[in-house]
Order: sequence, then C-alpha cells, then structure tokens
Amino acid sequence: MNATTPRTYTPRPAIVAHDLRTLRLGLTELMPDLRGRAMRLCSDRALADDLVQDTIERALRFAAQYENGTNLRAWAYQILFSVFVTRYRRQRRERKALRTLASDPCAWTQPNRFAAPDATGPLTPSTDLVMKSLPAGFRSVLELVDLGHHSYREAAAELGLPVGTVMSRLHRGRKLLASRLQELPETSATSQSRAA
Repeated sequence: MNATTPRTYTPRPAIVAHDLRTLRLGLTELMPDLRGRAMRLCSDRALADDLVQDTIERALRFAAQYENGTNLRAWAYQILFSVFVTRYRRQRRERKALRTLASDPCAWTQPNRFAAPDATGPLTPSTDLVMKSLPAGFRSVLELVDLGHHSYREAAAELGLPVGTVMSRLHRGRKLLASRLQELPETSATSQSRAA
C-alpha cells in the first residue's frame, strides 16, 4: 500500500455477552485488543501485561455489574482505563511519600502520617474543590459510582438515565477530574498532606 492509497476502515465486530460463560469467552477474545490499548497507555510490555491481567481480574470480580447484551469491549476498555488511572495515582502518591520520607528522617516514626493508597475517607480539600467544579452531570455520576460504590444500574435508576449514559458520563467525568487534578500545583497537595 503506498501513501496515496486511502486506508479502508473495517469496523470490528461487536462482542456481547449474555451470561457469565459468554462474558468469560468475550474477555478471552478481547485480550489482544486490551493488550494493544495497554501498550499505548504504558509503553512498557511488562506493565501492559500487568494492566491487562488486573483488568481481566476486575472484570470477572465485578461481572454482575456488566449489563447483559451491551458492548463488552467498551465495558472492558473502561475498566482498563480505570485500573490505569488508579495505578498512576498510587505511583504518584508513593513517589511523594518517598520524597517526604527521604527529606524528613523522623517521618518513619510518626504514626498515621500517610494513609494507605486505597483508604476510604473524605476527599482532600483540593480534590473536593475540583470535584465540586465539575459539571453537575459528571459530578453526580462520579459521586454515586466512585464515591458511593453504586453499580451502573443503581446509579442509572437513581439519576433516571440509561446505563450507557451513566457509563459515558463516568468515563468523561473521570478523564476531566484526572486532568484537573493534574493541573493542581504540587505545593498545594504537599501542604495539605502535612496539615492532615
């Protein structure tokens, strides 16, 4: 194919599951696609393989949240992205903690200086402020699913929206929240952690 020949786009066939057996088969079929997407996110084969493994494990653990008959590829991609963002945030927190520990020799002996990465508690003031700045449609879905641990169906029922809309708003809301959190100056996050 030369540079003047236009590429033709052939859409990939939809992968849909109707029960746990077909969900498992569908996830197996999606492995190459998930690995490719993970490689684009991580640019490292070992990290990408770990990301795919965690994605499949989470998809199987939360299989009850998958709405039978819907796009399994989109659902799995959303899980992959969520796992990627969670890992990125955890690594960033660990780097900050190590910098603090390296600069403060007494930090090792101070109790409760750092919470566990997955600890559930109130949002930091800066995160809460960013969360409140999000458009209401995104914020309400994030609050129900990510903070309130509602399933997609439960959030959809509470908000009076289709499940697909909840999933879409959750995806876009997470991206928006992540980009706004990235814009926060590092000094404000550090000062807040010292004040805690």
